[in-house]
Amino acid sequence: MKYTSSFQADDMVFNANEDHNRELLRQLHGHLKKVFQGGGEKAMEKHKKKGKLPVRERINLLLDSKEEWWELGALAAHDMYEAQKGAPSAGVVTGIGRVSGKLCMIVANDATVKAGAWFPMTGKKNLRAQEIAMENHLPLIYLVDSAGVFLPMQDEIFPDKEHFGRIFRNNAIISSMGIPQIAAIMGPCVAGGAYLPIMSDETLIVEGTGSVFLAGPYLVRSAIGEDVDIETLGGATMHSEISGVVDYKMANDQEALEKIRSLVSKLGDKPKAGFNRIEKKAPLYDPKEILGILPSSRAKPYNMRDLINRVIDRDSWDEYKSDYGQTILTGYARIDGWAVGIVANQRELLRSGKGEMQFGGVIYSDSADKAARFIMNCNQKKIPLVFLQDVTGFMVGSRSEQGGIIKDGAKMVNAVANSVVPKFTFIVGNSYGAGNYAMCGKAYDPRLIFAWPSAQVAVMGGEQAAKTLLQIQVSALKKKGKEIDPEVEKQLLKEITDKYKHQMSPYYGAARLWVDGIIDPLKTREIISMGIEMANHNPDMKPFNPGVLQV
Repeated sequence: MKYTSSFQADDMVFNANEDHNRELLRQLHGHLKKVFQGGGEKAMEKHKKKGKLPVRERINLLLDSKEEWWELGALAAHDMYEAQKGAPSAGVVTGIGRVSGKLCMIVANDATVKAGAWFPMTGKKNLRAQEIAMENHLPLIYLVDSAGVFLPMQDEIFPDKEHFGRIFRNNAIISSMGIPQIAAIMGPCVAGGAYLPIMSDETLIVEGTGSVFLAGPYLVRSAIGEDVDIETLGGATMHSEISGVVDYKMANDQEALEKIRSLVSKLGDKPKAGFNRIEKKAPLYDPKEILGILPSSRAKPYNMRDLINRVIDRDSWDEYKSDYGQTILTGYARIDGWAVGIVANQRELLRSGKGEMQFGGVIYSDSADKAARFIMNCNQKKIPLVFLQDVTGFMVGSRSEQGGIIKDGAKMVNAVANSVVPKFTFIVGNSYGAGNYAMCGKAYDPRLIFAWPSAQVAVMGGEQAAKTLLQIQVSALKKKGKEIDPEVEKQLLKEITDKYKHQMSPYYGAARLWVDGIIDPLKTREIISMGIEMANHNPDMKPFNPGVLQV
């Protein structure tokens, strides 16, 4: 049956939705514009006076085209570290771009943000970049310009498994995997941070601005009483002519970036995973209409098929079990020519085959069962998976429990956890509770995970959570013999609700790297295509084994 859109672009509801979503995008672009200013005008001018290029200019010169640059974690540390006057993008820029025709992961310190110092989120962001590079066998390019660990917070970044030292461990593992790593020392590179470029396969250093040493002049003086200047201790000439620590001495940033492009151009090709791709087709409907379809209120229903058919290639949708488990849509499709399997929550109010109403966005037993089977099919056929989340969780209540919702939910979670094909997740609307897990949230290793500006992530919806938390607080006060005035209770509920809603915001999640970024929904198709091309670089897929499933 040919799909027909249920929306008209001149519909009043469509126009109201579009206005709302465009306002969310305006806010997103405003936040990103502020982030891209780095440490501010004064810090930027000081940086340029040293003969250095700003971090994003460095990246643009490295890329074949800045149009094919997908920045990751741009909003990392958003509204965090306020006592330290903030750390835009956590002081480091990471992303995937094409360099000399090859997709590469780029990690570049922003020295305008606290001299490129490492905050806890800086470490987490670097580890995420390395993780993506390892999963997808992407060459890694480091543009190093950092004063080292931000000492006032050293206890949050130094000793643990997910902290600073893990980055150098990853350097060694990445090298053993045969994934090329190239580092350019374009500023200070101090203490433990010195290991990152030196553990790379090849290292460049920029004369006059680049330096690398385990201890700087001040520490050397206090430790052993030696007076030594930066250039003698760890400058470009010393390391290229005496220690032999670096491989190439470059006159300036531009020359260093051009040398990296030349080195990358000579990398040999390797076997691919072999994901299916044919000639691409444009979507059946205009992708711009997504903004008019997504409701301005998350209480309102919509048909997820309307969104899907503005992302996938026209006439490529083969829906799987369309009449069964209707609160999850499953189907095969193509995106930019790539074959994909789509698992998406359906937020329409639906009537089941038994004549009962099912609430959209909720996962029922039949929906979980269907999704688990479909995910296993995609693994059997080596088809990458795309998850479109708008989920309030699994259905609760005695009837659902007696029907085995826990068992069926566990089957779906099991299939997602053990899936070996690449997974890509987009949080379209709600992402609550165990629904986040079953729909491949961050804990389930999606190759990439992004939120739309309309997203919310939490254990449960804001209103329910706030009332639950209020009941707990009021009960605790009553146990202490305190009676709560209705007005005080109302104010307490408002405070709890405001705090909880703040934590549900996609910006709160993006700041903590629960997602790789917040994106314009119209970029979804482009990101999926790039993601599968990226994943296609890794041919080493282990056999799919879902383990024990209670059927």
